[in-house]
This record gives sequence, structure tokens and C-alpha cells, in this order.
Amino acid sequence: MLEGLVQHDHPLTIQHVFDRMRRVFGDSEVVTLGDEGVQRASYAQVTDRVDRVCGALSDLGIEPGDRVATFAWNSQHHLEVYLAAPCMGAVLHTLNIRLFEDQLVYVANHAKDRVVFVDASLVELLERVAPRLETVRHYVVMGDGDPGSLPGALRYEELIADAKPGFAYPELNDRQAAGLCYTSGTTGNPKGVLYAHRSNLLHALATCLGDAMGLCAADRVLPVVPMFHANAWGIPYAAGLVGSDLIMPSRFMQAEPIARLIEEERVTIAAAVPTIWMDLLRHLEDHQADLSSIRRIVCGGSAVPLALMKDWEERHGLSIIQAWGMTETSPLGSVAHPPKGTDGEERWAYRARQGRIMPLVEARIIGPDGDELAWDGAAEGELEVRGPWVASEYFEDASGADRFHDGWLRTGDIASIDAHGFIRISDRAKDVIKSGGEWISSVELEGELMAHPDVSEAAVIARPDERWQERPLACVVRREGSTVTADELRRHLADRVARWWVPEAVAFIDEVPKTSVGKFDKKVLRRRLEEGGLAVQRAGAPAVG
Repeated sequence: MLEGLVQHDHPLTIQHVFDRMRRVFGDSEVVTLGDEGVQRASYAQVTDRVDRVCGALSDLGIEPGDRVATFAWNSQHHLEVYLAAPCMGAVLHTLNIRLFEDQLVYVANHAKDRVVFVDASLVELLERVAPRLETVRHYVVMGDGDPGSLPGALRYEELIADAKPGFAYPELNDRQAAGLCYTSGTTGNPKGVLYAHRSNLLHALATCLGDAMGLCAADRVLPVVPMFHANAWGIPYAAGLVGSDLIMPSRFMQAEPIARLIEEERVTIAAAVPTIWMDLLRHLEDHQADLSSIRRIVCGGSAVPLALMKDWEERHGLSIIQAWGMTETSPLGSVAHPPKGTDGEERWAYRARQGRIMPLVEARIIGPDGDELAWDGAAEGELEVRGPWVASEYFEDASGADRFHDGWLRTGDIASIDAHGFIRISDRAKDVIKSGGEWISSVELEGELMAHPDVSEAAVIARPDERWQERPLACVVRREGSTVTADELRRHLADRVARWWVPEAVAFIDEVPKTSVGKFDKKVLRRRLEEGGLAVQRAGAPAVG
């Protein structure tokens, strides 16, 4: 082999992001929304404070490889810990504030967290589980507020004020662990995904590509997606890498403050799950806001309804770009920018898909017999992926070993891939409805139901059927003031999906239950169905249940 004469061993670490923030983009800023308006800090100020956070952690006995946990909203303080922990050689563990208490205890103990940085507004939540956290030695409260009963709680600002300026950063191996994030745990215990410096940096670089999120130095980026949800889709590190300003909403994730932040801070890129954009769209029906600064809206976390994308474009002239990924893929795996030359319905069809596979990520479709299927847009099987920011196994948990084989991650998604490399996910393997030997996509049914003007949300689950084994049950949230009926929804679907897909039964509910990361929690609906807790209304018949 004739080896190239380049610097192969140059480390790809988060320290590179940090150095660029300090040396190249010191005048970029972080803006955090608070109770009394916004707080601002330049990247130069943030990086100086990160030095002190590293010194404070060192004084607390944190060593390379130790897990440093955060229990926090998106904020400047959280960003400082995001940078400090990996840059000093520790591992950042973002605790999901929406986990059930038992799950929260499990992940903190499984990770062996040594210290937890907690937002003052979340102390009460953490207090409930603190006595059960076996390895945590220190709690650091960020912001004003009562530290409650947290044992030996330290104040963030006092801690870093007492630390010396500057820090002697160690030389890191780019394969060294940098971050730890747990899956949402819809079945069994959450599973840990252990990111490396190399994987995080490559993911950040790819995020900035024009056919991905397209961040650049001129952007002001609003990550509404939480920093505890798959590293806020990699946005904090990507923004630091290219010098984008970061606009942090903290706990103010409702439609009104988000609209105000976009208008007042002239946000250019915003990223959030579909429910955020649904809420903001409804808010704008009755309230004025100047959104003209936005050039890109990124949406993911669950399938983005086509009706939502059309509403945003038709009413406000803004395009929602759908992206797909998982905690196990860091998370970016594909982004739905339509191919060149497409327009009209063809363009919308591409935007409704999960997107074109990202550079450096490889994908394949595996059929039920284990054979790889063609990229023809029609053949469906399980989607498998691999790449430099895709997990190779779960952290100290053999129970999920069946998700990995031959260097590939089994995503659990039923999908097809077309000749342009666009992924179309029809369902989760566990959610697909098997009716009379054929598959019905719950995701596609949900999208068409939510296209009805009187439907706010819809989740479709399987209900047992004596003849067909399973049939779809539409669990529908009506818009406020609506009296839409099951028969009206069936007629709406009749022209949009195959006739045999149309549900015979509908259950009208107050809200669709959500997982800790905002996805529809269908296992809760299945349990309610089994226990008779859903008022199921058959077409042309009264509700029963």
C-alpha cells in the first residue's frame, strides 16, 4: 500500500470546536431567555467560563472517563458544561428530564454519574430521586432558586468564581468517549449510546453541510429540541464549529415565547419536533409575529405530517425540512431536501419522506429472509445503517445485542430506498398493522388523518380482529370546538389511502400520550385499549369502551 502523506493522526475532538469558539468566533454570542428577558454572552466569555468549569470539576475530583451529568434546559450554563466535560476528558451525560422516576434512577446509576448539574427550576424533580442515586457525589445548582434537600448542593456561579482562570487541557484520543445519551426506553430499560469525540466532531461537520441543516457563521440558530434529546441533534457543537449564534429558549418552549424569540432575535434556523411547529402554527392564527428572518426550519423526532409542511409554506412562506435519525445515529441519518428538478406533487412527495442518506452514512434494506433488497422505492424491509457516528453496541448492556450485526445497526424501521438514496419509512416494525397478511402503515394513516382541518393529533394502533387478525384503530384529538365524527374521518381517508386501510373504528381522546422525547407513546394507547379505557366508536355506531 502506498500511504498518503497527510497528518492521519490529527485528533478529531470537541476541543477543536472549543478552540474555534475561542480563537475564531469570539464575537459570536449565546442568548438565553430568562424570567426577566434575555441574557447574552459572547463565545469568548463562554469559553473563559468553561475553563473555570473544568477547574471546578477537577477540584471536585472528576477524572478522565468520569460521567458528568446534566439535568437542564437549553441555556448558556448547559452549553458551558456541554463543552467542559468532554474537553477535560470526562463524559457528558445528558439526563432526560421527562423520564419516569424509575427510569431516571436507572440511567443515572447505570452510567455511574459522579456529579449532576441541575437547573434551579428542576431541583424539585431531582429531589425525588436523589436518595436513590448511588454514585452521585455532588449536585451543582445552576441559576437562582432553592437547592431544596439535594445533599451538599453547590451553587454554579460560586463554584466557577472560586476556580482559577485558565485550564491545562489534556491531549485526547479522538476515539475517547465524549458523551452518553440513553434511548427513551419505550420497551425495557433505556439503553446507553456512548459517543466518541471523533463521532461527535464528524457529525457536527456533516450537520453544517448545505444538504443537511446548513449552519454557517451568519446564522442565528434556535435549538428548541432539548439538549438532553440526542445532543439537541448535534446543533450546539455544529454551531460552535462554524460560529453560528445560539438562541437558547431555556424552559420557555411554548408558542408565544418561541414566536417572540424568533422575531426579536432574528433567528435564521430553528429546530424542533412536529408538536412545537403545530402549536406555533395555531398560535399564529390569532397572533402576529415577524418570522421573516427564518431561512430554514428543521423538524424531526417523529414523522412530519405533510399537512403541517404545506400549512407552513402556504400560510407563512416557510419550508419545513424533515430529518430522520435516532439516538443511536447521533442522531442525523438523512435529510429531505428534494432532488433538483422536482416541483409540484413530486417535490411534496420527496419532502414527506425521511430524506436522502447523509454523506458518510450507509444504508440498506433487509427483507424477511435476510436478503438485501433493491433501491427501487418499492421493496420494503428493515432499514439498517452504519457509519462513523452510528453506535456499534450499547453501553454495558448486552440485552440490546440483537440490534447490531455484521457492523450494521438494525433500526427497527420498515422502509424502502429509491434510486436517489431517499428513505421512506412506512412504520416502526413494532407499530405496523398486520391485517390479513398485508401491512398497513400507521405513520401514513396518521399523516392523512392530521391533514383533516378538524384534527389536531392522531395516533393509529392495531386492535385485534377475529377475521383479519389486526385492524387499525384511529385515536384522534379533535381541534378545539370541533365535532368531527368517525364517519366524516372515514370519508376523508377514502380518497387518500387504499380502501382496505380505512379504519372501521375511531377513539376520540383528549391528547395523544407522549414519550420522554415527545414521540407518540403508542404502548400507553394499546394498554388503554386492552383495559377498556378507550371509547371506541365504529362507523355509524355509538362509542363503546
